[in-house]
Amino acid sequence: MILALVNQKGGVGKTTLALHLAGQWARQGMRICLIDADPQGSALDWAEQRAAEGHQRLFGVIGLSRETLHIEAREQAASVDHVIIDGPPRVAALMRSALIAADLALIPVQPSALDGWASAEIVSLVAEARSFHPGLNARFVLNRCDPRTLIARHARAALADRQPAPLITGIAQRVLFAQVMAQGRLASEADPGGPAACDIARLAAEIMAITR
Repeated sequence: MILALVNQKGGVGKTTLALHLAGQWARQGMRICLIDADPQGSALDWAEQRAAEGHQRLFGVIGLSRETLHIEAREQAASVDHVIIDGPPRVAALMRSALIAADLALIPVQPSALDGWASAEIVSLVAEARSFHPGLNARFVLNRCDPRTLIARHARAALADRQPAPLITGIAQRVLFAQVMAQGRLASEADPGGPAACDIARLAAEIMAITR
């Protein structure tokens, strides 16, 4: 499977989700390659910090912020179980290439009107990519929200009326995610079985269920 996390709006949590999904599947014994397609290189920075801290390498992280990403991602997929693409914000050509490569495009959005407006652009890009890659599946994932709040319920209701459809699993706003990212670690390493790790485990399981 090639999974691309994409949204033209920055700061929605693409890198955090990409790294945590990669770690979840790697810990289950799968061979994972994470492609950092964002020129900012946050996933690469995380991998460098992890190595500097002496933590075990769980999966490979490579930088590929080129418009030939759809070709190179498929080449990488031949030697691993899953490729995860951490997509760039605001670079339409790179994002289009990531979408053409992907089996599933995951679009993280936060529970705010601003994110809703920004997501309209990526929905248009998904539709465009499907003209080249009709098998592309796409889903929203509600990220960085407390499911108990009124704004989260409103956001989920709004997404339910849109295409692509949202995943059932959402990821709550948790301080632990920010803490471990700065350390080159994962939530499951800092607090195994804790709420953040359980959120990621449920998300990873739902993705696997819809891509079988």
